Amino acid sequence: MTSDPKAQSEAPVCSSRGCRNTAAWMLLWRNPRIHGSDRVKRWAACEEHEPTLREFLTARGFPCETQRLP
Repeated sequence: MTSDPKAQSEAPVCSSRGCRNTAAWMLLWRNPRIHGSDRVKRWAACEEHEPTLREFLTARGFPCETQRLP
């Protein structure tokens, strides 16, 4: 974590319901039944919730790419 308050407020927060942890991962996904390959949604995920969120998406057949945040 950085000591810069502005940088902390801009850090992505985990997308898991009720989680307020700083995200370490970004999940890039789409619903191919609704959107073309040009429409990508983003979910932020902390270390704890990344596997759960990724499994949720892939179980539904949504293409999902996971990227580590800097």
